[in-house]
Amino acid sequence: MVLRGIYTMTNVSPIKIDISDGRLPLKGKGLEMTEFANVAELRRNQLEKLAAGFRMFAHFGFNEGVAGHITLRDPEFPDHFWVNPLGVHFSQISVSDLILVNHDGKVIQGDKDVNVAAFAIHSRLHAARPDVNAAAHSHSIYGRTFSTLGKPLDPISQDACAFYETQAIYKDFSGVVEEVDEGDEIAKTLGDNKVIILQNHGILTTGPSVDIALWFYMSMERCCQAQLMAEAAGDPIIISHDTAIKTRGFIANDIAAWASYQPAFDMIVKKEPDLLD
Repeated sequence: MVLRGIYTMTNVSPIKIDISDGRLPLKGKGLEMTEFANVAELRRNQLEKLAAGFRMFAHFGFNEGVAGHITLRDPEFPDHFWVNPLGVHFSQISVSDLILVNHDGKVIQGDKDVNVAAFAIHSRLHAARPDVNAAAHSHSIYGRTFSTLGKPLDPISQDACAFYETQAIYKDFSGVVEEVDEGDEIAKTLGDNKVIILQNHGILTTGPSVDIALWFYMSMERCCQAQLMAEAAGDPIIISHDTAIKTRGFIANDIAAWASYQPAFDMIVKKEPDLLD
């Protein structure tokens, strides 16, 4: 059932996941790759990264009212995803607050509602792209400002090369995304790209893990800021195609993107350890 922009909580499955199962000792500072013994350990790790992502979005000022959502495809039930509960400030989200939603829009686990746009967009992205296990979208100021220009990021810096020829633009803004049909169109426009600019709306990033989707979001937001500033000051010099491709291969592969997220994760867990509750 739908009530003006939210899907009401409806438990329709016997799935009950103990999210404390699989919890491992917190990793040390820096780059430390973990081998997971089972799906519970993988799920718990990614839920911790997801909760940390919301805290980081709050830390960097990416939150805006009840807008914004980051999702994680459940590693055991691939037609279900974890997402933030509607109306809870990003700075207050812990692992235990995350809710599990299926691709029909039903809340399977959790006691709060889900943002209708989170369901309409993310359920269709996850369904269309089996390789996308995480997706991030919010109304951060530079991403939404840049989105009004209706053009892709240019390779004007090393960091911007990460998005060279891996970005799409969805131009058909029609208000709040409430229907899965529009979610399907966004997924279709994304294609096999990593990120998408939703014109007059904001940016959305994807990845095979929460770590990667979040790093791409943080980096893309700053690249939007950098291009807005550069174009306000003059005419930025564009990096050549061959150099942009070479640079992208070095800084935007899965290992590099994963590694780039780890210092931010370490920082936010140190500052706000209750996110792991």
